Amino acid sequence: MGSSRKNRKAIHIDKEALSTLALVQEGLLSPIEGLMDEKTAEEVNHTKLYKGHSFPFSFILAPKGRRNEEVLVSLEPNEEIDLITDDKKVGWLRAKEVFRIDPMERVKEIYGTQSLSHPGVQATLKRLGHYAVHGPFHTEYPAIGKIKESITRAKNRIGAKRTSALMMAARPLHRAHERLIRTTLDRCDLIVVFLLKPFGEDNTLPYELRHRSMEYFVKNYLPANRVVIVPLEYTYIFAGCNEVILDALVAENFGCDELVIGQNHAGLGSFYDKNHLQSVFDRLQGFKIEISTAPEYAYCDICRTLVSSRTCPHGEHHHISYHADSILQLLSQGLLPPAVLVRKEISAMILAHLFPNRFENLEKIYYDLMPGSGLLEHQSEEDFYIKLMKLYQTTSLK
Repeated sequence: MGSSRKNRKAIHIDKEALSTLALVQEGLLSPIEGLMDEKTAEEVNHTKLYKGHSFPFSFILAPKGRRNEEVLVSLEPNEEIDLITDDKKVGWLRAKEVFRIDPMERVKEIYGTQSLSHPGVQATLKRLGHYAVHGPFHTEYPAIGKIKESITRAKNRIGAKRTSALMMAARPLHRAHERLIRTTLDRCDLIVVFLLKPFGEDNTLPYELRHRSMEYFVKNYLPANRVVIVPLEYTYIFAGCNEVILDALVAENFGCDELVIGQNHAGLGSFYDKNHLQSVFDRLQGFKIEISTAPEYAYCDICRTLVSSRTCPHGEHHHISYHADSILQLLSQGLLPPAVLVRKEISAMILAHLFPNRFENLEKIYYDLMPGSGLLEHQSEEDFYIKLMKLYQTTSLK
């Protein structure tokens, strides 16, 4: 968009707020259609419902900053202002109401806690002001529209009757992730893998590397025309105890018929009610999407394959669990995880990224240690790790 008109008021919002507004604009948080006024916001915070549909908290815009708050309290009814991100106009908003909020109560609605030791609470308080604004808005954010188009094209290409959604960080992509994708694909026509792209993520495993890993697995080991990988910008509203509810809402509005989550998902929130085990989904209203839980997978050293607790008769002491944080710690220390944990090509991509130019004389190491064709060939660090894993898997000497 062009620059704002001279002397026109403006508020500055970050990319995370812009992305969240764009989700609503594209209908991906439907039935939410816009920023709520004070009365509606209080009602939603109290009832957890909006237009008869479950929604965990009010949808408001309350940007932090002295200049922003000065602008907000000065607005006249129906006054139009610019939305600015990184010194560029990205939209407009017509203010119908400005009202005061309590930032601490707001973070409690989102995260279920006000504890400053919670990283989400800390991050949100840094960007949350004391005044919220209600009114129609428009943003320029084409990325989300392109995702909707890619999913529609994928469904039309194969005539998909049933589409399932998986929300995955894949930090890193390991064998249990692969099994989950395969078992989901068994019962649907198309899978949409929403690869999470949080704001402010660290550089250990950036989105581009995680996407490349997922794309490699899909193209080489799955019917690729039945899987579409799309980024999901994971803004602050998805955090905390409401994550699963909003995942289901977004997946439904993207046109998916089913959302598959792991039974140990942090946001599932099982509890007992009148002696019956229930979860957060038992309280939801207005959802049409089917929500399925998948078992936790482990590798059994007796079965010698990936199993779930439902199918394996052996105890947990025979199981190798797939804890992403521990696998990532191995990689971060420069260690090549066993292939039973992570596919060797995926490990090679990650190690080559984490430790670029690690070897002083890579060609010599190749020549000394690796079997080859006898011809001089250029070898990359990724190739080296893959061939090293093959040496690890040699079984004639024990």
